[in-house]
Amino acid sequence: MYSTCLFCHDTLGSNATIEHFPVGRRLAFDGAKGRLWVVCRKCERWNLTPLEERWEAIEECEREFRATKLRVSTEHIGLARLKEGIELVRIGDPQRPEMAAWRYGDQFGRRRRRQFAMVGGATALAVGVVAFGPMLGIVGAGAFSPMLNMLNAGNSIYRARKRIQVPTSSGKPLHVRLAELPKTELHANGDGVRLRIITVPAGGFSLSRWRDGAEKVEVDLSGDEAINAAAALLPRLNAAGGSRDDVARAVDYLEESPDPRRLFRRAVDAIEKREGEKLFPQGNNFLKNLPTAGRLALEMAVHEQSERRALEGELHILEAAWKEAEEIAGIADDMFLPASIDEDLARLKRQR
Repeated sequence: MYSTCLFCHDTLGSNATIEHFPVGRRLAFDGAKGRLWVVCRKCERWNLTPLEERWEAIEECEREFRATKLRVSTEHIGLARLKEGIELVRIGDPQRPEMAAWRYGDQFGRRRRRQFAMVGGATALAVGVVAFGPMLGIVGAGAFSPMLNMLNAGNSIYRARKRIQVPTSSGKPLHVRLAELPKTELHANGDGVRLRIITVPAGGFSLSRWRDGAEKVEVDLSGDEAINAAAALLPRLNAAGGSRDDVARAVDYLEESPDPRRLFRRAVDAIEKREGEKLFPQGNNFLKNLPTAGRLALEMAVHEQSERRALEGELHILEAAWKEAEEIAGIADDMFLPASIDEDLARLKRQR
């Protein structure tokens, strides 16, 4: 049974209430369609479960939901908080705007609040250093600029090292640095779209090769492969989240163009129209140039498309994704641990 978020690879937590699915602290379920999600409390993304036990787990969730008095409900969606602190979200038959408000409002809102907090914290630190540093003898006023340069350099190195895996039809993923992500381009390709990304080789980071651009290669992806790649990149491009108005406008775009292919083609037209108005440099169809609501709509569309495919019988895709998330989380957890820790854990397990 998987216990790691598909998206941020953080632990999903556990519960002792739902016997057939003891994973997660917030579960969303749709009894009519047989869907069960675990909502990650860190990134607020909904992890669809591919597990065979979900029908029994859904029945348990329904019983617990009906038994508790600590619940609020609209006509189609309800939220119940159990004594253990577990939250259950019961999905009935909501319209898309209502479902989107529950499903995406939290995650996009949390990203927005986190972005504001980071900017506010950095601003407060800068003001504090300038105003009180000399008085406290911590740093001279003239040393502020070098310190800021060091922070910028550190951020640049992080963005150069951080990589996003982009799936391809060949099964061999491409790697995109966070620093190159804003240069991702979206173009028309006949009746479809083409995504141009700057990819780098897998493996270790080389500062010298990064500086001279030797590692950078432009790759074009078309059709469904481009849309699947966008699904991996858009959450990073949308790291700043969006307001309630942005989410509402994004839902409107989805209502008008429920097919992701059509929505992406509309996005190309929107980017080119803005460039035609001289708002951006000609020839740069950067995906980031879309308005916030447009990018959010694309992220919502590709995420829902992947779930539809899984529910149509391709659950092995979800199984593989969850296994990969567990492996990545395991690597991250063990990255800074000495080998002796693993040996001690193995010895303790043998003694039990």
